[in-house]
Amino acid sequence: MKNNPSLKGLLIAVVAFIMAFGIYFLFLAKKNYYVVDNPTPNTYYYKINNGSEGVISAGQFVNVDLKKGKNSIKVFDANKKLIYDSAFEVNKVRGLINIAHQDYYINDQYYGYNLKKDSLLLALDKTIIDGKPYFGGAKHFNKLYTEDFYYNVDEDYDKLIKNVQKVESRSKIFRKQDYLNYYKEYYKF
Repeated sequence: MKNNPSLKGLLIAVVAFIMAFGIYFLFLAKKNYYVVDNPTPNTYYYKINNGSEGVISAGQFVNVDLKKGKNSIKVFDANKKLIYDSAFEVNKVRGLINIAHQDYYINDQYYGYNLKKDSLLLALDKTIIDGKPYFGGAKHFNKLYTEDFYYNVDEDYDKLIKNVQKVESRSKIFRKQDYLNYYKEYYKF
C-alpha cells in the first residue's frame, strides 16, 4: 500500500476525536442523579414507587433512581411507622428529595470577568435566616422535592467557568448549616 498522507491525517483526527470524547465523559462530564437527603439526627426508611425499602441514617444522602413524570414515596420513622405517603413530579435530570422537610437554601454563585461580587450581592434580595439578613438572594426551600438547582448537596461549585467574557451564574442547593458555613467563608463583609 502506498504512503497516503490524507489517510494518515484522517486516522490521526479520528483517534484524537475519540480520545477527546473519552476524556470528557470520564473526567469532565457532570453526572446527573437524584438524591434523598437527611440532615437530621434521625433515621428514616422509605419506599420509592413501591420499590424496595431504603434506609437513610442521620446526616446521610443516598442516590436513588427516579423516572420522569409522577413518582411516589412512603416515609417511615425508625420504628417503621408511616410518617407520610406523598407524590411528586420529576421533570429534570437531577433533583433532591427532602425526606425530613428541613430547611435548604438554593444559592446562585456568579462567575465572570471583572465581577464585583460585593456590589452584586447588595443589589440582590436579602434572605432572612434565624432573624439575620443574608445578602445574595438565596431561595428558601423546605418542601418534599426540588430540581431547581445545578449542583446537588454533595457537589461543590466549579472553581472556574470556561466562558469568562460574560457574567454567568450556577445554582447550588445547600443544607441550612452548610449554607451558613459557605456564606461565612465565601462572602467577607
